[in-house]
Amino acid sequence: MSLTVRRIGPACTLQDQGRTGFLDQGLSRSGAADILALHEGAALLGQSPDCAALEMAGMGGEFEASQPTRIALTGAPMKASIDGSPVVWNASHQLTQGQRLVIGAALQGNYGYLHVGGGVEAAVFLGSRSTHLTAKIGRVVQAGDVLAAGPDTGNTGLKLIPSERFSGGVLHVVASFQTSLFDNTALDRFARTKFRRGTRANRMGMQLESDGDGFAAKGQLNILSEVITPGDIQMTGTGSPFILLPECQTTGGYPRIATVLPCDMPRAAQTPAGAPIRFEFVTIDQAMALHTRFQSELAHLPRQVEPLLRDPHDIADLLSYQLISGVISATD
Repeated sequence: MSLTVRRIGPACTLQDQGRTGFLDQGLSRSGAADILALHEGAALLGQSPDCAALEMAGMGGEFEASQPTRIALTGAPMKASIDGSPVVWNASHQLTQGQRLVIGAALQGNYGYLHVGGGVEAAVFLGSRSTHLTAKIGRVVQAGDVLAAGPDTGNTGLKLIPSERFSGGVLHVVASFQTSLFDNTALDRFARTKFRRGTRANRMGMQLESDGDGFAAKGQLNILSEVITPGDIQMTGTGSPFILLPECQTTGGYPRIATVLPCDMPRAAQTPAGAPIRFEFVTIDQAMALHTRFQSELAHLPRQVEPLLRDPHDIADLLSYQLISGVISATD
């Protein structure tokens, strides 16, 4: 099974859950910005969440099926259609040979995902198929590429109610190695501040803006560069916070005021420009409980899928269906 890329947005890459264990060699995890979306696609197609999918940053493209292919659409909702007929997001669908899938711009959030039955096949490098642009591993998907799929068996026509994470909200954080460099006044103000996601963002990190003064740490110009990970919140020289994302650098010298919990990173990555963000400090025990609940929710996703019932208003060829069998008399 495969899809030929006829048209594609400028920032679409293949992503899975990323590669771990290489920070000491200067390579960050990469992987999907919204890990939850990978699990949702796997649940809709009845396959492993380790399968690679196409991550579409803000804009999708046009794809032609070279043979019958199952697909699923998750993450940031985007307008989608098959041969001109609208299809439901966060659901699985069947493409027949020659049919074209068109995916437009994101209606909410930032990252949409196109999954195929069997997962998108690509060369495995250090245990992952993920593209890592800053490390020059792989490249963006281009028109003319073929998204080949692995062996596939399963049903289609399923839907899943997505977790709401596309309009900002509260992000739970724990103290980082350098939180103590910020005094209590700064930390209290940080927790009370209503931030907005700025326009400066990519897979390395996202800038936050606020109306108040910046945040400075004691002796921040003398901080030694040390290991950093996705979710760390760095304060730049201007006191503006950046949340680091999957392709962040592996070391850095900017002070980190806190670290976003992994279970809240899908919400962080999917927050669109201008949307509000607040931070809430939690203890390590609270963080472990939240993460355990998140992992349990991921494990239960396959049990939450349900049949996709098409809305008659969205069926362009409704009159071609034989809705009533037999002969009906208007007078009897």
